[in-house]
Amino acid sequence: MLSTQIKRFLLVGTVNTLFYYIIYSSILYLGADYKLSVLLATILGIFFSFKMLGRFVFFNTKSVLIYRFILVYFFIFLLNIVLIYFFNMLFLNYYISGFFAALCCAIFSFILNKYFIFSSNMSPWWYKPIVYYGLS
Repeated sequence: MLSTQIKRFLLVGTVNTLFYYIIYSSILYLGADYKLSVLLATILGIFFSFKMLGRFVFFNTKSVLIYRFILVYFFIFLLNIVLIYFFNMLFLNYYISGFFAALCCAIFSFILNKYFIFSSNMSPWWYKPIVYYGLS
């Protein structure tokens, strides 16, 4: 199941990444700072990605999960800014840096989507119930 899910994630993720990168590059081309470009592309991409991933990869279309999704993509947004900054020191080009940062963020995105957002267990992944032994 996991390998099929990863294949679907890669296909949907490719579409999502292209959607994101086209928006990012277009806003950057219009003269905006890379941080603003990432912010706007992320905001627009959140809703597109949520529906695509929920429907075609994780088969979970519960709208209430959007809150977790937004939280995860806030983290992805911050990670993306940091990665673009560091890749730009290497490549000296925000277009190339944005491309490589998007690829790295896709890996984190799959893990967080699978285990935090669309998990069949609706409890947060870090939650473990406390069991009291011998107490009535």
